[in-house]
Amino acid sequence: MAKEYDGIKIFKFILFAAVGIFMFFVPITIDGKSTIPLDHIVNYIRAIPNYGPIYSGLIVTIGGILPFIDKTWNRDKTTTIFSFIKLLGIVFVFMAIFNRGPEFLMRDDVIPFIHQKIVISVTTIVPIGSIFLAFLVNYGLMEFIGVLMQPIMKPIWKTPGRSAIDAVASFVGSYSLALLITDRVYQEGKYTGKEAAIIATGFSTVSATFMIIVADTLDIMNHWLLYFWLTLIITFIVTALTARIYPLNKKPEVYYNNQEGSPEKLAKGNRFKMAYKEGMEAFDNAPTVVESVLDNFKSGIRLALSIGPLLMSIGVIGIVLAEYTPLFDIVGYIFYPFTLLARIPEPLLAAKANALSIAEMFLPALLVTETPIITKFLIAIVSVSEILFFSASIPCMMATEIPLTMKDYIIIWIERVVLSILIAAPILHLIF
Repeated sequence: MAKEYDGIKIFKFILFAAVGIFMFFVPITIDGKSTIPLDHIVNYIRAIPNYGPIYSGLIVTIGGILPFIDKTWNRDKTTTIFSFIKLLGIVFVFMAIFNRGPEFLMRDDVIPFIHQKIVISVTTIVPIGSIFLAFLVNYGLMEFIGVLMQPIMKPIWKTPGRSAIDAVASFVGSYSLALLITDRVYQEGKYTGKEAAIIATGFSTVSATFMIIVADTLDIMNHWLLYFWLTLIITFIVTALTARIYPLNKKPEVYYNNQEGSPEKLAKGNRFKMAYKEGMEAFDNAPTVVESVLDNFKSGIRLALSIGPLLMSIGVIGIVLAEYTPLFDIVGYIFYPFTLLARIPEPLLAAKANALSIAEMFLPALLVTETPIITKFLIAIVSVSEILFFSASIPCMMATEIPLTMKDYIIIWIERVVLSILIAAPILHLIF
């Protein structure tokens, strides 16, 4: 009887893991579009008549007024500022829904772009992704993968083996899915604050789908595989370096809310046997599928309510500053010595393009469409490897419990851009 039980348990473990892997990591082609099943589901939901305006209006409005309803808006100075910025998000979302507002805001690349391409997409994918997240994080797969990946993840990136799931989720899914996983696992006490901060700022990059759009814009799709693999390798090299320097190296090694935490056990002896044992232990202690799905879905809705108004407001503010003020021209001079040192063609233009990446990761590409291929390639790589941008990834991180401050985002962004330039440039000179 025990053997039969073990057999059923192993079958369920494999089945649940397969469901999670399939939904998040296996691109399938439907109606000529190749993407992960989760993205297909989101696209079908978004195709429902009037879904976008109604759903985004509700999420941004409720999310914007929630801090004032639950009286958390004045918890500290930062929370107060961002609570009022969320209210601005409500104004912007209604301008988007009714297509009314100042002409400079209603241009296709400002409010309509943020609303359609970012707010509706991210706030839909987070709750839907939460439903299937249970199969990835609750039933032993993360523990199983964690033991197997320990010898790679810990020495190189100073993160547990289970963070390999986050790294892959961002490249085949999106930063919002990866951050959803990171925040969930951090709150469960399986990552320390330092580990969660490294993972969020180091692995939560845009997906391969977004990379295709960048490559297409810069007319480098004929070098797609080179671009993809170079970007992947450079992003992870940069993460290994930023994990060892300020501010990430100073983050406390404590668990969420000072809980005891569940650190990964160091594997001894047969690694596969230990991976199996850890996976089965987690499976035994897991709640039922219904409980997991409902709990994760509630968390996903809460995260969407927090993210929605920030994406709408900060995204628009970032693009307006980039389009209508000299701010990013000035910021570009931070990177000018490095683009000059790296012998990038049109170094000042490349420096200014890199500065734009913190506003929105698409903007740098638009600035260098007529430049030599080395400049195009560098900007295409940096706009992905820098990871942090105000139109989406930073507001998503701010909505989580991961211990990062605004100062951290700015410093890590500068570090990632500089390191990406210095690592990518010599390789590009050798190739081109």
